[in-house]
Amino acid sequence: MDKSKDFLLDLFFPKFCLGCQKEGTFLCDDCRALLDISEFSYCLCEANGAPKRLLINKPTDSQIGKCPKCQDKRLSGLYFALPYKDNILTKKLIYQFKYTPYLKDLAKTLASILIEHFVISGKNINSIWENSILIPVPLDKKKLKIRGYNQSEELAKELSKFLNIPVVSNVLVKIKHTAPQMELSKIEREKNLEGAFAIKVGGTSDVPPFLGKKIFLVDDVYTTGCTMQECAKILKKAGAKQVWGIVIARES
Repeated sequence: MDKSKDFLLDLFFPKFCLGCQKEGTFLCDDCRALLDISEFSYCLCEANGAPKRLLINKPTDSQIGKCPKCQDKRLSGLYFALPYKDNILTKKLIYQFKYTPYLKDLAKTLASILIEHFVISGKNINSIWENSILIPVPLDKKKLKIRGYNQSEELAKELSKFLNIPVVSNVLVKIKHTAPQMELSKIEREKNLEGAFAIKVGGTSDVPPFLGKKIFLVDDVYTTGCTMQECAKILKKAGAKQVWGIVIARES
């Protein structure tokens, strides 16, 4: 049934590469080869205006996500596949995933790029992903109504199929409409997000389903890190011990 549905969708709504306009897929092999998918791990901080590479020498070092200077940051570490700055194709892929014409199916393409990053950087090992859950960064109700889907949740669903870990999308919620982050300075972004997120626990239990598990927050782009840091703060207040970030691209 799914194959028949996909065939009809491709027939009446054909896909075109966002790089070269070749028909058949949102990202053809030739354009994908132009993307600089990272094979390294980086700290949350920056060195000379660029992400600071983490030196990982032993298998056990794969659990290290930040340098000693960043230990006070709430996020335990960040996985990202692509640089965002000065990369027109990367920006176009992410923009079309989030804005009109709202290419929801781009989640599969973007997830595959992240999966390639996990493989070539050595992050496809059980010790990293065991006893973990994926939590998408939530949208407020207004944006969700306009877009029709949360791009972070769609990305998390695709990653879940490969990583074989569950997506929990109804616990971390956004309770306040905020101004677009891209229009604000770092200080303004932090103030903009204050009180924007909360933990919602439903059912018969008041115990959050993430207790005792490693949390991977999923979003599209990491710019200043304000959104993920705020989400990590709320999750840690609720009892989470480790909160890592997964994004398609990193701005700086």
